[in-house]
Amino acid sequence: MIIDIHGHYTTAPGELQAFRDAQLAGLTDPSAPAPTLADISDEQLRDSVERNQLAVLRERGGDVMLFSPKASGMEHHVGDRAVAAAWARASNDLCHRLGELFPEHFVPVAQLPQTPDGELDGVIAELRRTVGLGFVGANVNPDPSGTWAGLPITDASWFPLWEVVEELDVPAMIHVSTACNSNFHTLGAHYLNADTSVFAQLLQGDLFQRFPRLRLVIPHGGGAVPYHWGRYRGLAMRNGWQDPAELLGNVFFDTCVYHQAGVDLLTRVIPPENILFASEMLGAVRGADPDTGIAWDDTLRYVDAAVRDAEALAAIHESNARRVYPALDRRLAAQGR
Repeated sequence: MIIDIHGHYTTAPGELQAFRDAQLAGLTDPSAPAPTLADISDEQLRDSVERNQLAVLRERGGDVMLFSPKASGMEHHVGDRAVAAAWARASNDLCHRLGELFPEHFVPVAQLPQTPDGELDGVIAELRRTVGLGFVGANVNPDPSGTWAGLPITDASWFPLWEVVEELDVPAMIHVSTACNSNFHTLGAHYLNADTSVFAQLLQGDLFQRFPRLRLVIPHGGGAVPYHWGRYRGLAMRNGWQDPAELLGNVFFDTCVYHQAGVDLLTRVIPPENILFASEMLGAVRGADPDTGIAWDDTLRYVDAAVRDAEALAAIHESNARRVYPALDRRLAAQGR
């Protein structure tokens, strides 16, 4: 079985964006009525993925995709707690419905209603609600301000969230949303900066000593982490931090790396038990490499070419995901898979 742990609902019906637009308009005109999400039929939901993510998943030989709301659309820097809560609920509910319509192919992962002030009561409430609905994990934005104005994820202010993530036994994918500084392109810089920055935060802290069962997934191949593994080892020795290998009991990386050499490097540096297959399609990079004719995000081709050991490849394809996402494993087992 091929499990893609990183997919986003980037093809949602227009009614969802209309709801968001109404929310944003209400921020500038408080007298405007509270926005409501127009009815979206099951037929619209089916149509939104059958010609898109589901078609591509089948075409490339995938079986299951973990599916969360559009990451750049989370926009945690916009609005207040009530706006964030309503936006997360609306977005999550559509992913839940898709999981019910296509139970063998789509498994929901939650967007959380984070805000720049770092308030966590509403975030934890939505996490509990969605896990109760069958969501197998959540995306956590380490920078809800969009400008890195907050505190590292190792700071005590984050501990109430990590306590609940650990209690519910679901992993958190570290995933930022839109950048608010034009120096940092959202997809080309901000995402990868976040992946790299969080790894460095973890090296300096003791988060996993406090929360030993906490599991974090760093996407996009870990940003610069595999490429600069020696830098992190050297900095750890120089500064008295933990060795980066000590994080590997709790930190995992996906394969959203869009060329063969990049996946080759990832699989040479990071142990196979810490790599989870993913493509992030349909996401940041679309189309095909003109030199090869292979779609940029057809990462299964790169992984299969990079990993020759059958046991390691099976772990990356399936068993690592089932271990890191135990609720996913239970869901698949209940389906006889």
